[in-house]
Amino acid sequence: MKDSYGREITYLRISVTELCDLRCRYCMPEDGVCKKAHEEMLTLEETELAVKAAASLGIKKIRITGGEPLVKKNIVDICEKTAHTEGIKEVCVTTNGITLDKYAEPLKNAGVKRLNISLDTLDKDKYRYITRRGNLEDALKGIEAALNAGFDKIKLNAVLIGGFNDDEIPALAELTRKYPLDMRFIEMMPMYDSGDFKKEAFIPYTKVLEVLPELEKLPRDGSVAKLYKLPGAKGNIGLISPVSAHFCKECNRLRLTADGKIKPCLHSDAEYPIKGLDYDGMVKVFKEAILAKPEWHGVLSPEQRSRAGRNMNMIGG
Repeated sequence: MKDSYGREITYLRISVTELCDLRCRYCMPEDGVCKKAHEEMLTLEETELAVKAAASLGIKKIRITGGEPLVKKNIVDICEKTAHTEGIKEVCVTTNGITLDKYAEPLKNAGVKRLNISLDTLDKDKYRYITRRGNLEDALKGIEAALNAGFDKIKLNAVLIGGFNDDEIPALAELTRKYPLDMRFIEMMPMYDSGDFKKEAFIPYTKVLEVLPELEKLPRDGSVAKLYKLPGAKGNIGLISPVSAHFCKECNRLRLTADGKIKPCLHSDAEYPIKGLDYDGMVKVFKEAILAKPEWHGVLSPEQRSRAGRNMNMIGG
């Protein structure tokens, strides 16, 4: 189905939980989240129904997110049921990777084709700082398990943060020479929960091009990333610029929060509830949300923060 600006909406990101086993500084508060009552959250059956309703309108790709999706007890079942839904061509999971050594094979067997794994630094002390509690070794074990499981594509996501990891751009990019995976550098978005970062932390994607002048430009692959490659590398470098060079004209996605709200745009506070609805009701609300998708998300800067109305972990990374 097309929105009112002619964009074909084919991609749905589903958050299955607001909870996470890390506390990344740009994503959620240090003390975590106020745990909602079980009855406030989408059930497995409602999530199934939502996927079917979305697929009936042309959604072909589903990304399972959180919070951290791997803390969800029935995450493998959710992925398997989603992958077997008529019309769904691809199921992906975004994870911090710290328990992926246990879940990589089960997820692959359930029908997950692609993984995105967060990796903001290769320094163990900085990793613990940015996550407030994580161990880099666990994340690296998860990446190794993912590589061994044989997913169609593995992408590592690093949020660009001036004064924190911009000095590690070459080391992170070098991973694409060693392994058949993509390294993506993502501009940090000025969300409500990134308030402890000063203006200098918000650096544009062009910083990567300055640091890595040897990058070779590649054709776009239909994703929002600008693609490059290091000479002789096994994987690609992706640059994602939601702040300095937005890609709203190409946006083909909706988001569904863990408590059952459809968000047509990440940076809008508009939400369309579907919890408690039957199939026809969900289809109707999905149509409304698609047609209400805004032309663009508006100006984002350290001074003009996202109007999302939620922390990132409550929306879906």
